[in-house]
Amino acid sequence: MQIWVIETERILAGDWAKKDEVLTNKAVAERFDAWLATLQAQLDSGASITELEKEYLAHFIKVSVSLRPRLIHCYDVPHLPRTNHDMERYIRGLKTRYRRVSGRKNWNVYLLRYGQSIAYFDSCMHAGLDENALFACFSRVDHQTWRETRQYHRSIQSDRTKVFRFHHKQATFLHELVHRWEQTLSGT
Repeated sequence: MQIWVIETERILAGDWAKKDEVLTNKAVAERFDAWLATLQAQLDSGASITELEKEYLAHFIKVSVSLRPRLIHCYDVPHLPRTNHDMERYIRGLKTRYRRVSGRKNWNVYLLRYGQSIAYFDSCMHAGLDENALFACFSRVDHQTWRETRQYHRSIQSDRTKVFRFHHKQATFLHELVHRWEQTLSGT
Protein backbone atom coordinates (compact mmCIF):
# COMPACT_ATOMS: atom_id res chain seq x y z
CA MET A 1 0.00 0.00 0.00
CA GLN A 2 2.90 2.33 0.71
CA ILE A 3 3.94 2.00 -2.93
CA TRP A 4 0.68 3.64 -4.06
CA VAL A 5 1.40 6.76 -2.03
CA ILE A 6 5.11 6.93 -2.87
CA GLU A 7 4.51 6.54 -6.61
CA THR A 8 1.73 9.14 -6.53
CA GLU A 9 4.02 11.58 -4.74
CA ARG A 10 6.82 10.88 -7.25
CA ILE A 11 4.49 11.62 -10.17
CA LEU A 12 3.10 14.82 -8.64
CA ALA A 13 6.55 16.09 -7.60
CA GLY A 14 7.82 15.60 -11.15
CA ASP A 15 10.74 13.40 -10.09
CA TRP A 16 10.29 11.36 -13.28
CA ALA A 17 11.09 14.32 -15.56
CA LYS A 18 14.52 14.89 -17.07
CA LYS A 19 16.54 17.78 -15.64
CA ASP A 20 16.09 20.06 -18.66
CA GLU A 21 12.45 19.08 -19.23
CA VAL A 22 9.81 21.71 -18.42
CA LEU A 23 6.92 20.23 -16.48
CA THR A 24 3.44 21.14 -17.62
CA ASN A 25 0.00 20.34 -16.32
CA LYS A 26 -0.61 18.19 -19.38
CA ALA A 27 2.47 15.99 -18.87
CA VAL A 28 1.84 15.53 -15.14
CA ALA A 29 -1.89 14.93 -15.76
CA GLU A 30 -1.15 12.21 -18.34
CA ARG A 31 1.17 10.37 -15.96
CA PHE A 32 -1.17 10.84 -13.02
CA ASP A 33 -4.20 9.62 -14.98
CA ALA A 34 -2.27 6.59 -16.25
CA TRP A 35 -1.25 5.78 -12.67
CA LEU A 36 -4.84 6.10 -11.45
CA ALA A 37 -5.98 3.84 -14.30
CA THR A 38 -3.40 1.26 -13.23
CA LEU A 39 -4.63 1.43 -9.66
CA GLN A 40 -8.25 1.17 -10.80
CA ALA A 41 -7.39 -1.90 -12.89
CA GLN A 42 -5.68 -3.45 -9.89
CA LEU A 43 -8.79 -2.76 -7.80
CA ASP A 44 -11.15 -4.15 -10.46
CA SER A 45 -9.14 -7.33 -10.98
CA GLY A 46 -8.77 -7.90 -7.25
CA ALA A 47 -5.62 -9.86 -7.95
CA SER A 48 -3.43 -10.52 -4.94
CA ILE A 49 -4.93 -7.91 -2.62
CA THR A 50 -7.00 -8.51 0.48
CA GLU A 51 -10.47 -7.11 1.13
CA LEU A 52 -9.01 -4.54 3.51
CA GLU A 53 -6.47 -3.44 0.87
CA LYS A 54 -9.32 -3.17 -1.66
CA GLU A 55 -11.18 -0.86 0.70
CA TYR A 56 -8.06 1.28 1.23
CA LEU A 57 -7.29 1.38 -2.48
CA ALA A 58 -10.86 2.38 -3.36
CA HIS A 59 -10.66 5.23 -0.86
CA PHE A 60 -7.22 6.30 -2.12
CA ILE A 61 -8.48 6.38 -5.73
CA LYS A 62 -11.60 8.31 -4.72
CA VAL A 63 -9.59 10.97 -2.87
CA SER A 64 -6.98 11.20 -5.63
CA VAL A 65 -9.63 11.68 -8.32
CA SER A 66 -11.48 14.34 -6.32
CA LEU A 67 -8.28 16.28 -5.57
CA ARG A 68 -6.79 15.83 -9.05
CA PRO A 69 -7.48 19.36 -10.41
CA ARG A 70 -5.85 21.04 -7.43
CA LEU A 71 -2.92 18.62 -7.28
CA ILE A 72 -1.88 19.26 -10.87
CA HIS A 73 -2.71 22.96 -11.30
CA CYS A 74 0.58 24.17 -9.80
CA TYR A 75 2.58 23.36 -12.94
CA ASP A 76 0.96 26.18 -14.91
CA VAL A 77 1.67 28.77 -12.20
CA PRO A 78 5.31 29.90 -12.22
CA HIS A 79 7.16 29.79 -8.88
CA LEU A 80 4.25 28.11 -7.07
CA PRO A 81 5.68 25.56 -4.59
CA ARG A 82 5.06 22.03 -5.86
CA THR A 83 4.95 20.24 -2.53
CA ASN A 84 3.79 20.99 0.97
CA HIS A 85 7.44 20.95 2.08
CA ASP A 86 8.27 23.73 -0.41
CA MET A 87 5.26 25.71 0.75
CA GLU A 88 6.26 25.35 4.41
CA ARG A 89 9.79 26.52 3.59
CA TYR A 90 8.38 29.57 1.80
CA ILE A 91 6.12 30.47 4.75
CA ARG A 92 8.98 29.96 7.19
CA GLY A 93 11.18 32.32 5.13
CA LEU A 94 8.42 34.91 4.99
CA LYS A 95 7.96 34.79 8.77
CA THR A 96 11.71 34.96 9.38
CA ARG A 97 12.11 38.04 7.15
CA TYR A 98 9.30 39.80 8.99
CA ARG A 99 10.77 38.96 12.41
CA ARG A 100 14.18 40.25 11.34
CA VAL A 101 12.78 43.52 10.00
CA SER A 102 10.41 44.18 12.90
CA GLY A 103 12.41 42.74 15.79
CA ARG A 104 9.33 40.92 17.06
CA LYS A 105 9.31 37.31 18.14
CA ASN A 106 6.21 36.34 16.16
CA TRP A 107 4.27 37.70 13.25
CA ASN A 108 0.67 37.23 14.41
CA VAL A 109 -0.10 40.96 14.63
CA TYR A 110 1.41 41.56 11.18
CA LEU A 111 -0.56 38.67 9.70
CA LEU A 112 -3.79 39.84 11.33
CA ARG A 113 -3.30 43.35 10.01
CA TYR A 114 -2.37 42.56 6.40
CA GLY A 115 -3.83 39.09 5.91
CA GLN A 116 -3.15 36.97 2.85
CA SER A 117 -1.80 39.88 0.85
CA ILE A 118 1.54 39.45 2.65
CA ALA A 119 2.42 36.37 0.60
CA TYR A 120 1.09 37.90 -2.61
CA PHE A 121 3.23 41.02 -2.40
CA ASP A 122 6.25 39.02 -1.24
CA SER A 123 5.97 36.73 -4.27
CA CYS A 124 5.69 39.77 -6.56
CA MET A 125 8.81 41.23 -5.00
CA HIS A 126 10.75 37.97 -5.47
CA ALA A 127 9.53 37.69 -9.06
CA GLY A 128 11.18 41.04 -9.73
CA LEU A 129 7.98 42.98 -10.43
CA ASP A 130 8.37 46.69 -9.81
CA GLU A 131 5.64 49.12 -8.78
CA ASN A 132 4.72 49.95 -12.39
CA ALA A 133 4.31 46.28 -13.27
CA LEU A 134 2.00 45.80 -10.28
CA PHE A 135 -0.09 48.81 -11.29
CA ALA A 136 -0.34 47.40 -14.82
CA CYS A 137 -1.59 44.07 -13.41
CA PHE A 138 -4.07 45.76 -11.10
CA SER A 139 -5.41 48.05 -13.82
CA ARG A 140 -6.62 45.01 -15.79
CA VAL A 141 -9.01 44.02 -12.99
CA ASP A 142 -12.51 45.47 -13.32
CA HIS A 143 -13.93 47.46 -10.43
CA GLN A 144 -16.70 45.01 -9.47
CA THR A 145 -14.31 42.05 -9.31
CA TRP A 146 -11.91 44.07 -7.18
CA ARG A 147 -14.72 45.05 -4.75
CA GLU A 148 -15.90 41.42 -4.45
CA THR A 149 -12.38 40.14 -3.89
CA ARG A 150 -11.63 42.85 -1.34
CA GLN A 151 -14.85 42.03 0.57
CA TYR A 152 -14.04 38.32 0.51
CA HIS A 153 -10.54 38.84 1.90
CA ARG A 154 -11.77 41.31 4.51
CA SER A 155 -14.30 38.77 5.77
CA ILE A 156 -11.60 36.10 6.03
CA GLN A 157 -9.32 38.52 7.84
CA SER A 158 -12.16 39.53 10.17
CA ASP A 159 -12.81 35.88 11.02
CA ARG A 160 -9.13 35.32 11.78
CA THR A 161 -9.05 38.42 13.96
CA LYS A 162 -12.04 37.16 15.94
CA VAL A 163 -10.40 33.77 16.46
CA PHE A 164 -7.17 35.48 17.58
CA ARG A 165 -9.05 37.72 20.01
CA PHE A 166 -11.02 34.79 21.37
CA HIS A 167 -7.87 32.77 22.03
CA HIS A 168 -5.73 35.62 23.37
CA LYS A 169 -8.23 38.04 24.91
CA GLN A 170 -11.07 35.74 25.89
CA ALA A 171 -12.46 37.74 28.79
CA THR A 172 -12.70 40.98 26.79
CA PHE A 173 -14.13 39.19 23.77
CA LEU A 174 -16.80 37.36 25.78
CA HIS A 175 -17.68 40.54 27.71
CA GLU A 176 -18.19 42.36 24.40
CA LEU A 177 -20.41 39.53 23.09
CA VAL A 178 -22.53 39.58 26.26
CA HIS A 179 -22.86 43.36 26.01
CA ARG A 180 -23.95 43.14 22.35
CA TRP A 181 -26.44 40.38 23.21
CA GLU A 182 -27.94 42.47 26.03
CA GLN A 183 -28.30 45.42 23.65
CA THR A 184 -30.06 43.20 21.13
CA LEU A 185 -32.50 41.88 23.76
CA SER A 186 -33.25 45.33 25.11
CA GLY A 187 -33.95 46.66 21.61
CA THR A 188 -31.48 49.56 21.66
